[in-house]
Amino acid sequence: MKKIIYTTNAPEPIGPYSQAIVANGFLFASGQIAINPENNELNNATLEEETHQVMRNIKALLIEAEYEFEHIIKTTIFLSDMSLFAQVNEIYGAYFKSDFPARETVAVKGLPKGVNVEISITAYRA
Repeated sequence: MKKIIYTTNAPEPIGPYSQAIVANGFLFASGQIAINPENNELNNATLEEETHQVMRNIKALLIEAEYEFEHIIKTTIFLSDMSLFAQVNEIYGAYFKSDFPARETVAVKGLPKGVNVEISITAYRA
């Protein structure tokens, strides 16, 4: 059985997908970009602010599903260019205390709305 997770504290989906789904203790969150859910505008004036907005959007989904960052077991980070890795990695890492999730980071040719960062997560809670 699956449960659709929806919150107005994260961006509305921009296509035919759910913000997140819980199934058998797993939380699968769709990729988050730097859309500010308060005004539906991109918050990407700087790479730092863009990355923080992505992480805030992930946090909103975690809260709605009653999970925390410590429950994240896997992330995928998509970047517009690998030269952004160090700065994004520093900000991303600050959201975790220990027992970091598994992850991959890849550079892609393009991301939705021309952003530099998109992150998806999988979390688990027994």
